[in-house]
Amino acid sequence: MDIIFIKQLEVITTIGVYDWEKEVQQKLYFDLEMAFDNKPAAASDDINLALNYFSVSEKVNQFAQIHRFELLETMAERVAALIMADFSVPWIKLTLHKPGALPKAQSLGVQIERGIR
Repeated sequence: MDIIFIKQLEVITTIGVYDWEKEVQQKLYFDLEMAFDNKPAAASDDINLALNYFSVSEKVNQFAQIHRFELLETMAERVAALIMADFSVPWIKLTLHKPGALPKAQSLGVQIERGIR
């Protein structure tokens, strides 16, 4: 199985457990690695047989803008499930970064793997 990746996909969303976080928009970054069989697309040079990077990134961005969660863990789980279902991805590794959330740290976040590679 091949791996398609999208690094540092920036989204703006409302996320957090503190009252002030529920009133502001914050920046998150997604790193996505997705298992996908690239052989049919590569053999035919047909975009319709490939995993559409743009569609994946737009779906993640739209989802993050519409939904509000307290936990990064919840956002990560829901986005992973969404990508697996909507794009027939059998395995995903998702890293979610929340920059500036901790003093003296560039970023914090969670990383999950779901499915079978």
